[in-house]
Amino acid sequence: MITFLEKVKTKINNELNPEQISLIDNSYLHTKHKSFDSNKFHFKLIIKSEKLKNMVKIDAHKAIFSILNDEMKNKIHALEIEIK
Repeated sequence: MITFLEKVKTKINNELNPEQISLIDNSYLHTKHKSFDSNKFHFKLIIKSEKLKNMVKIDAHKAIFSILNDEMKNKIHALEIEIK
């Protein structure tokens, strides 16, 4: 069975074809936050992509958020993005 984390990575890979991608679940770091919801994830995306690196940073982030639009609405609370 494919995990949600793997589903998100696959979706990004299929759309952007980055050189390298790492998706880290940092949800455990937020358990004490007042608005914490155990049904939503806090992810850190580290992505090596020449395509994204050549874009204005905000446009690169918008591209990623656009790909993950449904996931951001339903299953992802926070997404930290690091482009290399």
